[in-house]
This record gives sequence, structure tokens and C-alpha cells, in this order.
Amino acid sequence: MGDAAQEDRVARALGAVPRAPFLPPALRRQAGLDAPVPIGHGQTNSQPFTVATMLGLLDVHPGQRVLDVGAGSGWTTALLAHLVGAEGRVIGVERHEALIGPSRRALTDGGFGEVAEIRLARAGVLGVPQEAPFDRILVSAEARALPPSLVDQLADDGVMVIPVGSEMRRVERRGEDLIDTGHGAFRFVPLVED
Repeated sequence: MGDAAQEDRVARALGAVPRAPFLPPALRRQAGLDAPVPIGHGQTNSQPFTVATMLGLLDVHPGQRVLDVGAGSGWTTALLAHLVGAEGRVIGVERHEALIGPSRRALTDGGFGEVAEIRLARAGVLGVPQEAPFDRILVSAEARALPPSLVDQLADDGVMVIPVGSEMRRVERRGEDLIDTGHGAFRFVPLVED
């Protein structure tokens, strides 16, 4: 994870954005478990430890523009909205249309509708290239290899956190150069890349 200040920001966000409203009603009692929770359509709401690790690596700051790929239940989108604050912007994209309605409602009910939105992902398109560049990109699905189309959506000095082949990677863009570091093994649903 990042420095102590970033860890504190992430801990405050996790305390301020309850997980339960982003889970299916029958499973909300599992919100306090440090485990993934199924949300339907073969997708999960990620384990809180994993989410905290990813957000720590992402190092989100107020006012930034963030892309959340694989928004799922909308919980990470809401956490990112809390981290960027009222001056920031978060765009979540999700492939499973049936998940979008509940995630949008939870975002709005949580008071994040002005800062964050969740869109249906377009077939054959990773992310939202027409809205790029983004200061931060969070990918909550496992890629086979680092996707160049997402790297292209990173701003200069931007950071992407993405699981690639079961390893959590942090990719920082410095002009034409990438600083790509590994941060341990994690399991995710596969990233749909076509």
C-alpha cells in the first residue's frame, strides 16, 4: 500500500461508504465479512482487504478524474467518488447491464450521484477513450496482459491498478515511459476484452 496519509484516506473512505447498500438485499448481512460477495451474473463485490489494497496503490487525490473498469455493484465507484471529492469525477463502466440499475441507485442514495456515474460498457471498447485522459484507472477484473488501450487512456503522471494474470500491478505513466510494478497475487473474475 502507499504512504500513511494515503492509507488513512482509504480507511476514512471505507468507513464513510458502507458496503451493504451495494450488495443484493438478501446478502447485505455479509457486508462485514472480509470476503468477496456474489452480486449475480458471475460477478462479485470484491473483498474489502483487496479493495483497500488497490485503492492504496492507486493513490487517489481530491479533484482527480478516475475511470473504474468493472464497476459491478458500484461500491468501488462510490469509494473513488469519496476520495476525489466534489471537485473530482468518476466514471464507472460495467459490462453486465442488469447490474447497472442497482449500482446507480446505490450511488445516488449514497449521495455520490453528482460526482460519479456508471455507464454500460461498449462491446469491443475497454474504458471510455472519448473521455480520456484519466488521472487514475482502477480495473477490478483480471486481464490476460496489460491492455494498451487502457494505458492510452492514462494522463501523464497517471496511475492504473490492474490485476494481470493473477498479479496486482501498478502502472504509472511518465510521458512515454511506464513504471510497472507487481504487488502480490489476487484473484478476480476475468476482464472481458472484446
